[in-house]
Order: sequence, then C-alpha cells, then structure tokens
Amino acid sequence: MRFEIRAACLTNLFLFCSIVLLAGCVDSDEPVAGRDRHFGVVISGGRVIDPETGLDAIRNVGIYGGVIAAVTEESLDDRLAQGGQLIDATGLVVSPGFIDLHAHGQSARANEFQAHDGVTTALELESGTLGMAEWLAGREGSALINYGASAGEGFARALATLDVGDRQALENELREYLSDPESPRDDMPEEIGAKWAATRYETIPVGRYENLRGALQTALEEGGIGIGLAHQYTPGANHEEVLEVFQFAAELDVPIFTHVRSMSIGAMQEVIANASATGAPLHIVHVNSMSLGQLPQVLELIAGARARGLDITTEAYPYTAGSTGIRSAIFDRGWQERLGISYGDVQWEDTGERLTKATFDRYRREGGTVIIHMMKEEWIDLAMASPFVMIASDGMPYAPGAHPRSAGTFSRVLGRYVRERGAIDLPTAIAKMTYMPAKRLEAIAPVMARKGRVREGADADLTVFDPDRIIDTATFEDDLSFSEGVEHVLVGGVAVVRDGETVPETFPGRAILGRLGGG
Repeated sequence: MRFEIRAACLTNLFLFCSIVLLAGCVDSDEPVAGRDRHFGVVISGGRVIDPETGLDAIRNVGIYGGVIAAVTEESLDDRLAQGGQLIDATGLVVSPGFIDLHAHGQSARANEFQAHDGVTTALELESGTLGMAEWLAGREGSALINYGASAGEGFARALATLDVGDRQALENELREYLSDPESPRDDMPEEIGAKWAATRYETIPVGRYENLRGALQTALEEGGIGIGLAHQYTPGANHEEVLEVFQFAAELDVPIFTHVRSMSIGAMQEVIANASATGAPLHIVHVNSMSLGQLPQVLELIAGARARGLDITTEAYPYTAGSTGIRSAIFDRGWQERLGISYGDVQWEDTGERLTKATFDRYRREGGTVIIHMMKEEWIDLAMASPFVMIASDGMPYAPGAHPRSAGTFSRVLGRYVRERGAIDLPTAIAKMTYMPAKRLEAIAPVMARKGRVREGADADLTVFDPDRIIDTATFEDDLSFSEGVEHVLVGGVAVVRDGETVPETFPGRAILGRLGGG
C-alpha cells in the first residue's frame, strides 16, 4: 500500500523523505501523504512562541516521527494517529525546550529536576570531561533529556604536567571515574583527587603543549563540544598556556567555554584579548558571579567587543549565590578579600549551616560542596535584562541541599523576572533560554540548528508551561524540589513530563556531538 501511495503522490514523496531524514525513522503503519498524515502528538490551542521567526500567536502543533511537522491555525485534532497524544494547551505557552549550556548535574536524578524546569538539553560545557567516548556511552539509552560535554582543559592539562608513565596511569583513572555521570568533578575521591589536585598548581612546560593539544584533540574527536577552560580552578595555568589553548581552538574553529582566571575585569580582558588576537569563538560562563560589583563595566566590555565583530557570548543564572567545592582554588588564601565576604556567607551544602572559621577549616580538610552568598539582587537584574546575556544554570550534581539553581533556574526567570518583576518580557526570556544557546552551538554541533525553534522541520523538543503559575520552588534551606507550572516536556516528540508528572521508564535523550566527532 505504501508503494502505491508513493507512486500516486510524487509531489508528497519529497516531503516524506525530508521528514525521514530529519526524524531518522517513521512508523510504517502511519499514512504519509500530505493532509492525510496522522500525527503522533498534537498540541492544541497553545500560545506558540518561536524566537527564530518572532511568531507569538495561538497555533496548533503536529509532531511526526520526532519532528515538528505542522504549526498552523487549522485544527489538527482529527489528524491524531490512533494511540497518539493530544495535549490541550489552552492558556499555556508552547516554547522550544530550554537549552542549558552549563549543567554539572548529569545523573538521572539531576535530569529529572531539569526536565521539570522545562530543560530538554543539558550540557556540561564549563568543566567538560576527559574520556569523552566512555562518558557518552555511559549515557546512551538511559538519558531523560539530551546531553553532551566539552573537552575539559583542566583534565587535559593535568596529563600534560606528568611524565609518560604517570600520565597514562592518571588518564586511565580519570577516564574510568569521569565516565560515570554521578561522579562529582569538584570533589573526587582521595586516590584520584590528590593526584589531580597536585597538578592544578603546576605550570606546563612549553615543550609539553603538544601533550595538552593531543588530549584535547582526542576528546574533540570523540564528540566534545568545544573546549571547557575553567582556569580559576587551575592556578598553574599561566597566560602563555591559556593563549595556547585559544590558538588551538582558533585553528580548529571550536568555541571555548571559559570560567575566567578570577572575579575581576582584568580576567575578562585576558580572554577577550585572546579571542581578538586568535579569532577563537568565546563564551564566558556565569558573567554575574565572575564580575561581582564590576558587572556593569564587564557587560560594557563584552558589548563593545561584540559590536566590533568578535564572536563572544555570555550567560548568567538568576540567583545571588554561587556554589563550588570547598577545596577549590577559589578558597585559597585571601579568598575573603577577593570575594568581599566572610565565613558566615558560606553555607555547607550537606547541612545548610553557615560556616565559622573552625567549621570552614575542618570542611576544607575533609572536602565537600558549599554555597557562596556573594552577589546583590541588582546585579542579577542587570544581567537578566542585558540583551546578549543568555540563561544557563551552572546546576550542581544532585545532592540533598544542593544549590536551588540545579532545579529552578528557568522557571525562576519566567516567574520572578518576567511575571513578577517585569525585568524582561516573555518572548525575550524564552529566546535567552532556547534560540540564543542553539545559535551559539550550531557551528560546533550542527544538530543544534534544529533545536531552539518551534517551526516545521525542527526537532520536537518542546516545553509547555503555564505563564501565570510557573515558578521555582527549591530554596537554599531545603532539599531540591520540582518547579511549578511546567505541564508538559517533550524530547524528540516523546513526553518526559506529562501533566506535571514524570513519565516513568522513558529515555529519549540523545547525545549532542561536536562536529569533529561526527556531530
């Protein structure tokens, strides 16, 4: 029967093949001809916001084979396939699924909180990873949402500081450890962490830059999305080493996702100068926490560089506290003066207690995660309102008491900064969470050209939420909790959240690969 339809409807054959190519597969029992197509999912009567085209209107969306096949004013309810899902989106917003460029939480439990925050793609681009092939294989077939990572310079440089025998031993240990998405990057077990930590303060001899390049090249060829350069955590990385990484990135035309050298305007000037000199694409992570009180000047610096044609982007999260490992170099001697805070501004994740000198010293020896209260609300307002600043969570690995950004970043922006404070409008906020991150990644990860949009031919990664109710619920005092108002989340046309509830035993998430790894 299918061959008869193809022969009779040559004009529809091209459309059919296009959808097959986009979706990867088609249910052989579904009709394929034009207006006879039956959709696996129909989203009816929602306010569709597409940042790419500027569409903001009531529309009906038909999904076929994991791809958006129709966005129309016409009713599609009678074209729902038998057994398909009809979503009544009356009074709700239909948005591209949120794309998080900066998510350290990569476990199944972390993904569940992210999905309830409207996230359909969560990427580890700041720290990245080593052993990319193993890391990706460990997620395949078991991911709720889409995933991917950068090539982690901090891990690659650790190998470059060592002689051949020690280098191979540490590489094997790191590849095995980092392959598990549950493994925390900033609080490794003593047997591995001590070896890695010892390299953080080492300077790589110029003669070993090829080793650094080699480790980064391997991770990129295994699917890495650019290079993660978090050199505040590796004080041994001098200016020459950082410039070398920029030169390498420019040669391959891959972006650098950087946590800059310090919370200062000078650190921003270093990476912007390197981008200008080499031509490497640059993304500066969490500009709010890396700038602190100098945020207005830093934003002016970035805006000026962008106006002169430099490929520089940045992001922020909507909270006044950061979070990291207490053993990190951020807390090296002089941290109070550098950050403008004291012990009582540091909160122990496990218990929620504010620290004293005695508890700080004890936990610094033991290791663990802290929350750092170091920013002002007006700085966050400024970052949210800046037109070129994207939204990214810097979400931490799941743990009781983890930073609330791990569960509520995107709902907080929509509930607090759009609805309650009016700092930005709804279409702008959605663009910062979807289209802008997708555009940032398209050159390195071509599949992203099909994400961050609600249009025919785009991947059906979609979030349906109530603009009057959406809000984060996680706090600094309690365990993480799901955001409210996110009603439906689809990844590749498959529901992972339905009517506000997790869909059990559903794993449609796919790897986002850099182009050097075949992406």
